[in-house]
Amino acid sequence: MRKLKFHEKKLLKKVNFYNWEISANEHENKIIRKYRILKREQYTLYNKLSRKVREQIRRIRDLPQNDQFRAYATTKMLDKLYNIGLISTKESLQEAEKVTASAFCRRRLPVVMMKLKMAQTLKIATEFIEQGHVRIGPDICLDPARIISREHEDFITWRNKSKIREKVNAYNDEQDDFELC
Repeated sequence: MRKLKFHEKKLLKKVNFYNWEISANEHENKIIRKYRILKREQYTLYNKLSRKVREQIRRIRDLPQNDQFRAYATTKMLDKLYNIGLISTKESLQEAEKVTASAFCRRRLPVVMMKLKMAQTLKIATEFIEQGHVRIGPDICLDPARIISREHEDFITWRNKSKIREKVNAYNDEQDDFELC
């Protein structure tokens, strides 16, 4: 190893590599790798959204117990969170208080495609989306960061002229004779 120059030694005196603190990014990096998020800004956005949701739920909880607006706001918030797919039941605010950035990540299109068994891995699902093989309803989706609601989950299919759709139909013996001409 070469001998360090004066300014390098001076810089190293300021930083102790032996007692280097592990930053809070460890959890963030773990989630980004697990859900294959391509841009860190998306994770920070999900974090902000989950923080806002928890903040709104705390505000609803702080309202008086017999207030009409509290009951109205509770049902609206629970309906919205359930329809998006962030919570599994509409029963109470306790589950809604636990909404995290991971809940948003679980509603991303590649994760939903894996759940629907359209792809084996997140990497493959992301590639299918970026290549334009997937459509949601009539629209072709090219964004793997798209959040899928429970309502739209049923409309995720392969694009009409996709080679993957042809292979799946050939495997299932569902080829259309009209398409062969």
